[in-house]
Order: sequence, then structure tokens, then C-alpha cells
Amino acid sequence: MIQDTPPPQTSAEEPSLDDTFSTQIPLEQLEDPRIAELQAQAAAAKDQMLRAIAEAENIRKRAERSIDEARIYAIDRFGKDLLQVADMLARGLASAPPSQDERMATFIEGVGLTQKALLEAFAKNGLRAVGAKGEKFDPNLHQAVSQMPSDVPAGHVAEVLQAGFMLQDRTLRAAMVIVSGGGAAKEPSKEHPKDAPAAPGEGIDIKI
Repeated sequence: MIQDTPPPQTSAEEPSLDDTFSTQIPLEQLEDPRIAELQAQAAAAKDQMLRAIAEAENIRKRAERSIDEARIYAIDRFGKDLLQVADMLARGLASAPPSQDERMATFIEGVGLTQKALLEAFAKNGLRAVGAKGEKFDPNLHQAVSQMPSDVPAGHVAEVLQAGFMLQDRTLRAAMVIVSGGGAAKEPSKEHPKDAPAAPGEGIDIKI
């Protein structure tokens, strides 16, 4: 006959599971100042690591930007030297008189083709001409040498003395221009008395 084995009885002196966990880690150990110090050091190390990563990223971006600028503007000085060639070709074509001589006409045509090829080479390398009659005066693109009455609206380019050039978004040489001061001065009348206010754009102050 099989008898049931009675469950083991727990001694009254044996501590329970709750008592074991409550007595193994005293509260004063959880509030140990060394733990707080280690946590502060870990937070500081993490902050320094994040700052170092951000600084490395900024250095990488600056290096890439410097490389791009060096590549784009590498022909800056060389382009300035070639502008003199473009100027001479333009002046030569502008001063060439009409000729019935076939040889002279062929020569002038060859100079024109040379100028066209040079400007196309400029454009392929990001160098383009700026400054044209009728453009609004822009001190970043134009250099005003004088001002004169003109049928062109006041504050706009009346004449271009020398073309300007830009390399990408940088002004390589400003265009030398004459700025329009508006229409020619009229005699005072009842409709337009001498002391009447000037029309918009008239009397614009252009610093040379």
C-alpha cells in the first residue's frame, strides 16, 4: 500500500523569499555615492563622444566644400588672363571696317569664329559674359564709370564699355558700363514745373 508523502514543513525560523531579497541588498548600498559618480562619468563620456562625432562630420563637410571650390575655381587666375584675349578679339571685330576685299572679309570671319570658339570654351568651364545694354544696374556685376541721359530707363545700363565675366556664381570681372539717368532734361512748364518731384529713377546716385 502506497502512502502519500506529506509536504515538507517549513521551519518557522527559515526566512521567506521576500525576506531574502529584502535583506540581501541593503538600501544604503543602492544610494551609494560611487554609483551616482559612475553614472555622471558615463553621461559625460557619452556627451563627449557625441560632440566628437559632430565635429568629425563638420570637418568632413568643410573638406568636401573646400575640394569642390578648389575644383570649380581652379581656373580663376587662368581665366582672368584669357579675358584680355577675349577683349582684343572683341575690339578687333568692332573696329573692322566693311570690306569688299574677299581676303579681308575671310580674315574678319576667321577672327569672329575664333572669338566664338573662345567664348564656347569659357562656357564649358563655367565662365560666362555678363553686362548688356538695358540690364538693371547691379553693383555686384557692373562698374559704373559715368551716367548720361538716355532713352533706357533710369538706373539701367545705357552703354557697355567692357564686358564682364562670371565664374560660376563668382564675379571674375565686373562689366564697365555707363548708367542711364533717364530721359533728356526738359524745359520747365506748367505741367512739369522746375520744383516738381523727380520721376522714379531720375537722379539716381551712382558711385564710381
